Amino acid sequence: MEKKQITHRDDIMLLINSFYDKVKEDDVIGHIFNEIARVNWDTHLPVMYDFWEQLLLNSTNYGRNAMAPHFALNQRVPLESLHFDRWLLLFEGTVTELFTGEKADLAISRARSIRDIMQFKMQQINHPKL
Repeated sequence: MEKKQITHRDDIMLLINSFYDKVKEDDVIGHIFNEIARVNWDTHLPVMYDFWEQLLLNSTNYGRNAMAPHFALNQRVPLESLHFDRWLLLFEGTVTELFTGEKADLAISRARSIRDIMQFKMQQINHPKL
């Protein structure tokens, strides 16, 4: 498959669907999504399309608190560096597999920032004396 630029919502949908197909099967984080969070993919995926479309294409579709569900999930299972690193590895791999160009680079940059921020915040909760 030839790599292309991320230019519209259909590209975001391809990215997110391909990424979460990998997440669902992953031996490190798949169980968090499938068994602990029990993600309803029919409702979760459109929210992720909106989130990434806002980050990459400057839409205004996403208006939620992205951290809140992760704080709630962290109460059920401590989210650790291993989880965030695997999430990023899968995301970056999916981006580079499918896309090229400025928006692909931006997606990777934003994902790295998200990983760093979430990892830091969860670490503060899970290991407050560090």
